Amino acid sequence: MHRSALKAPAVDRHEDHLGGIDFQRIARLVEGEAGIKLPPAKRLMVEGRLRKRLRALGLDDFSAYCALLFTQDGLARELTHLIDAVTTNKTDFFREPEHFEFLVDTMVPTLLAQRRERQPLLKLWSAASSNGAEAFTLAMVLVDLMAKRNDFRFAILGTDISTAVLAQAQRAVYPAEMITPVPPDLQARFLMQSRRPGTRREVRIVPELRRLVSFSHLNLMDESYPYDRDVDIVFLRNVLIYFEKRDQAAVVRRLVGHLRPGGYLVLGHSESMIGTNVAVRQVAPAVFQKL
Repeated sequence: MHRSALKAPAVDRHEDHLGGIDFQRIARLVEGEAGIKLPPAKRLMVEGRLRKRLRALGLDDFSAYCALLFTQDGLARELTHLIDAVTTNKTDFFREPEHFEFLVDTMVPTLLAQRRERQPLLKLWSAASSNGAEAFTLAMVLVDLMAKRNDFRFAILGTDISTAVLAQAQRAVYPAEMITPVPPDLQARFLMQSRRPGTRREVRIVPELRRLVSFSHLNLMDESYPYDRDVDIVFLRNVLIYFEKRDQAAVVRRLVGHLRPGGYLVLGHSESMIGTNVAVRQVAPAVFQKL
């Protein structure tokens, strides 16, 4: 055997991994800033997502990235990108559809019965709106209901901590396969089809619907939220599961504080209100009404 055959292969710099200590530092930072838990099982996921940031910054390894991140100037520049990278943004149009049925059949009629003014404005808040699918689903449902009732108006606010998904929500452009859960009649009314040949088929929300929804950056871990305190309905679905119990309770208390009496908070089916100690009553699975 030739001596040259015994040479060790060169180490590919892309085989570099996120060390345990650095992962723990990142996990503590993310939880402190965004409330998002990153248990050890998420280490490979975080590593994979952060590789794109290493390439974008021209860094050779995770040690160099952490050296940049944990400096005052580096943290100020990089924190938003880090949060964008590690945030899980799982959402769909008409996800958990029974909530939208309850919105039409119960929430809106009950809220309107409490109002004395002519054509009151209903305020809805998608508090972890991700790419906007939930907010635009609400808009589709309410435009359809408004045409039938003709006795209310509405406005929808979508907020999220991730600037990347907020940018997509503001563009309101989605892969065509994402709209499969949207009923065909609503697709025909509210979605424009891309006409560019040879590209991945996309759709865009029609301008009439986009005008009814606004988006804004918000960290739910902030001690206060700069929004109205007479909101009718808040959707916060499948987000609390990523928070520690104490943070779950604090977020729910703050959001309920923005609801008008009789307003509704809608959580994900996998979440609960245990330990939140707020003045609400459960009126449907994962739906709570402020007392």
